[in-house]
Amino acid sequence: MSDKIRMTTPLVEMDGDEMTRILWKWIKEILIEPYVDLKTEYYDLGLPERDKTDDKVTEDAAYAAKKYGVAVKCATITPNAQRVEEYKLKQMWKSPNGTIRRILDGTVFRAPIIVKGITPYVPGWKQPIVLARHAYGDIYNSVEARVSAGQSAYITICDKDGNEVSRRLIKQFSGDGIVQGVHNLDKSIRSFAVSCFNYALENKIPLWFGAKDTISKTYDHRFKDIFNDIYERDYKEKFEEAGIYFMYTLIDDIVARIVRSEGGVLWACKNYDGDVMSDMVATAYGSLGMMSSVLVSPEGNYEYEAAHGTVTRHYYKYLKGEETSTNSVATIWAWTGALCKRGELDGIPELCEFAKNVERAVIETIESGEMTGDLIPLFKRDGITPKKLESREFLQAVASRI
Repeated sequence: MSDKIRMTTPLVEMDGDEMTRILWKWIKEILIEPYVDLKTEYYDLGLPERDKTDDKVTEDAAYAAKKYGVAVKCATITPNAQRVEEYKLKQMWKSPNGTIRRILDGTVFRAPIIVKGITPYVPGWKQPIVLARHAYGDIYNSVEARVSAGQSAYITICDKDGNEVSRRLIKQFSGDGIVQGVHNLDKSIRSFAVSCFNYALENKIPLWFGAKDTISKTYDHRFKDIFNDIYERDYKEKFEEAGIYFMYTLIDDIVARIVRSEGGVLWACKNYDGDVMSDMVATAYGSLGMMSSVLVSPEGNYEYEAAHGTVTRHYYKYLKGEETSTNSVATIWAWTGALCKRGELDGIPELCEFAKNVERAVIETIESGEMTGDLIPLFKRDGITPKKLESREFLQAVASRI
């Protein structure tokens, strides 16, 4: 088609696994390629290819994202022991998301996709809760070991020449046990803080951040100090002018406040807290399939993805030739987010407008009563009886409204 929207710079396309890999292909075929002269630099992050390349393909994709500035990623498998056996892997490869986030060193922002007729499980939530997840360090870059009875574990700090600076006992083990070492970087924490403050300012919403500094008096306290220092120095006046605020308190207090809030806040979390709480927030708003996710690096690179997994159960049904009704909304939002950002950066407003049109078509489809099976128990709208659509049917219903 000569009237397709033309792109000047490619997106970095990171393909994935299982049912989301199938949806990925259909989304391009049905919703994007009829309207956009799609340009991508393609990387197959499916588990077989990661195993074949000793996971080099994941690093290559991350560096390509740094080169081109915008990436879109399909959901991928992080293998456990069962997956190693199932896929006959060379080893238990690390999380591809963890590898990408380590290289890009960014913050993951996740926001629910709000649709009329789907009411959050927490009835007081009237506005979106956006969750900002630090995307570096903690257990995702940890070192772990089994320890036998009678052994001892220490934290040993050495200078650049390998000379011991300090040594602290972690535990003398009277019985068998386990030990784990985690780390973080001041630079990464500062980048995380700045990204959160900027997002809050741009979207005019208050920022809440919580950790456990009363227990973790060095590690978590460092997060608290860096956030407070940057806020007081660079953002306090800007926040006051914008009519918003920054609050630090303990993570358990934040959880209690979130549950009884009306929403409309940016909730900043350390890496593990964000991993867990983003799924809780997404589910409480209706479905993991209704949560957008973008990794924003301090260098201005963006990686858009769905916040959920590969939908293994549906994939096994698909392999048997059975129909599935798999929610593709978050994966569509990954594509629309990446296309819109590419349009913004390259000065192609029609590309961004197309992406927004696709999002509007998705919302209109669901609000009119056509949706995948996971949303039907959640949907309540006067005068509308929801209709269950199979995976491909839903995409076709969206396409009819673009």
